Amino acid sequence: MSLNPPGRRALYYPFHLCHERTLARLLEDYASVHFRDFMALQVTPLTGTTAHADRMGDAHPALVAAGRLVQGHAVSGPPDAALIAAIDRDLADPTWRGLFHRALLDDRRFQRGLFELTHSMRIGSTLVPGPAALLRLTESARRDAPCSWRRLTELSGRRLDLEAGYEHEYALALVKTSASLAWTVRLCLAQELEAVTDSRPHFDLLTRSLDRDGTALANRWIAREGY
Repeated sequence: MSLNPPGRRALYYPFHLCHERTLARLLEDYASVHFRDFMALQVTPLTGTTAHADRMGDAHPALVAAGRLVQGHAVSGPPDAALIAAIDRDLADPTWRGLFHRALLDDRRFQRGLFELTHSMRIGSTLVPGPAALLRLTESARRDAPCSWRRLTELSGRRLDLEAGYEHEYALALVKTSASLAWTVRLCLAQELEAVTDSRPHFDLLTRSLDRDGTALANRWIAREGY
């Protein structure tokens, strides 16, 4: 039996779906658990990421009807000025960048959330086997190379050679990760929610952003054990 106060509410981050065992643990501790829709980030008017229409509540209509599972928080489209500023603070922060790069090296779930490595990846105009692409993407020089929202927009939507293609893929991964965390902060503050994740790298990254920016927000990590 949970001893947590009634009415405590959580936002699961950074993904739009979570493992069933994580959901069960969240429902033990929180009166309601909120989920965002899939984040389709528009980088330029003609480029961006593709949305998925599935929602966590698709398999749990009774939880949605009871108000225990709340979904439909929209996070897609072009980022506004405040979101871009938050992204640029993360990308200019050596500590945040170091945490990101280490996760990309060591955490397979983190890798899979950003890159499709089981097949060949298109880097610029070249198809590269996934493992070979990951080796290039995790080169230590990328951790320290300057990056910003503006640089990503400059790279997007134009023909790139192989090296510029790798720069673009790494920049897009940085921006997608930061944007998902910035949306987490925005939704939690607006809805008075606690931020909860079962991804240790994302927990560490959000903790760094909150500490650096002096933002007061409850942030919790649930360790995945055996699943």
